[in-house]
Amino acid sequence: MGLAMSKASASPIVPRAVPDYTTSEAGNPFVEGWYADPDTEIYEGLYWVFPTSSYAYDEQTYLDAFSSPDLINWTKHPNILTIADVTWATRAVWAPAPIFRNGKYYLYFGANDIQEGEPEEGKIGGIGVAVADKPEGPYVDAIGKPLIGDYHNGAQPIDQDVFIDDVDGQAYIYYGGHSHANVAKLNEDMISIGTFDDGTQYKEITPENYVEGSQMIKRNGIYYFMWSEGGWQGPDYAVSYAMSDSPLGPFNRLAKILQQDSSVATSSGHNGVFHVPDTDIWYIVYHRRPLSETDGNHRVLAYDRMYFNDDGTIASIQMLVKDDFADGQMFDWKTYGGDWTVADQRLTVASTTDARALLDTNFTDVVFDATISITDGSGDAGLVFRAANLSTGASEFSGYYACISAAGSVTLGKADTGTWTSLGETTMELSVSTEYQVRVTAVGSDISVFVGDWTTPRLTATDGSFAGGANGVGVRGAGAKFGSVSVAKAS
Repeated sequence: MGLAMSKASASPIVPRAVPDYTTSEAGNPFVEGWYADPDTEIYEGLYWVFPTSSYAYDEQTYLDAFSSPDLINWTKHPNILTIADVTWATRAVWAPAPIFRNGKYYLYFGANDIQEGEPEEGKIGGIGVAVADKPEGPYVDAIGKPLIGDYHNGAQPIDQDVFIDDVDGQAYIYYGGHSHANVAKLNEDMISIGTFDDGTQYKEITPENYVEGSQMIKRNGIYYFMWSEGGWQGPDYAVSYAMSDSPLGPFNRLAKILQQDSSVATSSGHNGVFHVPDTDIWYIVYHRRPLSETDGNHRVLAYDRMYFNDDGTIASIQMLVKDDFADGQMFDWKTYGGDWTVADQRLTVASTTDARALLDTNFTDVVFDATISITDGSGDAGLVFRAANLSTGASEFSGYYACISAAGSVTLGKADTGTWTSLGETTMELSVSTEYQVRVTAVGSDISVFVGDWTTPRLTATDGSFAGGANGVGVRGAGAKFGSVSVAKAS
């Protein structure tokens, strides 16, 4: 949320460097931990993300935040709001929505998961508002009760977004669960609901397929209303949008722009948006579930570039898989054997008999790039792809391995739970501590391995043993450094 056009309203200070990326180049998730429902702001030159802590409802009693000067290096700000500072909230503290006005930082949140009919029974819950003197809080309840504590037009009072229009400075709150969406005016004090000219306070704006997760942005005078549809624990969870000339709509659904990718992640939705000031660079920030996770609450934060077509519509968003290790972290990697660290923007493993580090992906036809430098040992280092049945034992996985060695060999082979089969080998001049760009393309049963030169493969093979699986890196009898990882679907 924030001012129209920028989603940033706290300060005239803007980030000094322009983050012009295709995705989170240092890897998704971009922070560690189970989080969901992110919303965004830019405060005093820092990019801020405010998410839900993704645990069982009774454990959702606090909110954390994250800030970054560059969308790469993130600082965690724990417990910016807790139920200790909201007397009426007991559980299910959800979907914080930040904004700055009148010299104060406001945070709107849902609490208690109030159900239809429960307010009439005296139960308390809904959308609250807290206030602080700093972006990182501490935030305290501003009014001692929910700002919106009842159902209006069938909308559960959750999943709010707050937007200040640059036309007249009017603040709006968009919200709603249970497949209904409302918009209301916020008064200048930001802690009370205003009234429309017709005397009403809540206008229903529910577009087709709306479920929850309201989000409003503005670009070139057009209002973009975004929301989530499908079930939040299911593979059909996704983000769709509408466009309008008015902040009140109508909002007619145009398209689904973010949805699960069976190669990357599922349950992608409930988004915020970053607009880099004084540019037309936009990012969609959202949660998703890693492929190997089955717990509904195991959600992580990710962002990808959001592009607009010439007619102003939003292009379909692609979840890209990259990691240049610029943040010094390896949140998105799982290791099998070896001592792995990140140093100097390289994923590093000490010399060992056998070790792998894998991403939670499941690509079939793939283009897989990385830099590889063998640091010591007489063995090899390379790219693992279409991998499954992973374990810590030597070669005890199923999949392919394309590697280089300091002795001057380029090898492609396959492992099948302990059995290694070479699919090809060639020689070239290679040296210890020299970094080489290595690429694998695998389309159907056709596999090519490139080293340095993307035009002519060093090796080719035809093998259909494994159709798809995880991507990663590995060593055998060596230590190595890996960088500039990129995994994409082969076109």
